[in-house]
Amino acid sequence: MDLDDTDKRLLAALQADAQATAEQLGAVLNLSPSQAGRRRQRLEQAGFIERYAARLNPKRLGLTVQAFVQVQMATHEPEKVKGFTRIVAFRPEIVSAWTLTGEADYLLRVYCADLTGLNELIHHVLLPHPAVARVQSQIVMDQIKADAPLPT
Repeated sequence: MDLDDTDKRLLAALQADAQATAEQLGAVLNLSPSQAGRRRQRLEQAGFIERYAARLNPKRLGLTVQAFVQVQMATHEPEKVKGFTRIVAFRPEIVSAWTLTGEADYLLRVYCADLTGLNELIHHVLLPHPAVARVQSQIVMDQIKADAPLPT
């Protein structure tokens, strides 16, 4: 499915405000509310829109430490890697994770209440895992650009 300019503008508007009503979207796109609603539904069904979510303020939730944690694996044995990825999937402090090329095998984005929480995650959860060889963390001092919408 090819996206036209109106579809791209609709996606940009939804990234800015996922709760926008069909009336609001129609006004932005110069379409009727029903046309805007049908376009949104078509983009949802085609998989361009995966889900809608609220963006929470980590500091208001008491999550004062954000860090990026690089993990280098000692082994790529499937069962041990599966155990590691299970930890990543179920630890609430780990909010996103990527596999990488280069020295580190994984990059984890974590939010913790404090440095003690980050220390606990690294030294009592990640490092003891038999598949993990090395962990390196970088604590975020300031975020100069918030997670931005995808370019459309």
